[in-house]
Amino acid sequence: MYKHILIATDGSEMAQKGVDHGLSLAKNLDAKVVVVTVTEPFPIYAGEGWALGPGDFERYDADQIKFANEILSPIKAFAEKVGLKADVLHVPDARAAGAIVDTAQKFECNLIVMASHGRRGIKRLLLGSQTSEVLATSIVPVLVVR
Repeated sequence: MYKHILIATDGSEMAQKGVDHGLSLAKNLDAKVVVVTVTEPFPIYAGEGWALGPGDFERYDADQIKFANEILSPIKAFAEKVGLKADVLHVPDARAAGAIVDTAQKFECNLIVMASHGRRGIKRLLLGSQTSEVLATSIVPVLVVR
């Protein structure tokens, strides 16, 4: 049924539940896997007394690459240990939901697996929900793990 699964993670403990579930599902279905993490663009603040220094953009980009590698490397190693071929991908300078949907389409995935905190009400409004946005915009089926 599902032959190519995209698993989205931000490296959080909650997201790890989605990763674990997605890898287990892929193993049981003998599916290919793409694991993706997305890092936001450099935050630009406007305000008095704050200015960019030399190298701030480059340092930010390097930190985001390091952060993504720290998330993705152990997942790839674990997938290989259990006999799965997992491609890993860092999408820099993007909003998570859009990048997840675009990546699923680009790699022709037929399922997206991701976790959600399941926040409701004002907390969801204030904190936002990348999972909700993926659910609302994806043409690929989405499995949400809580």
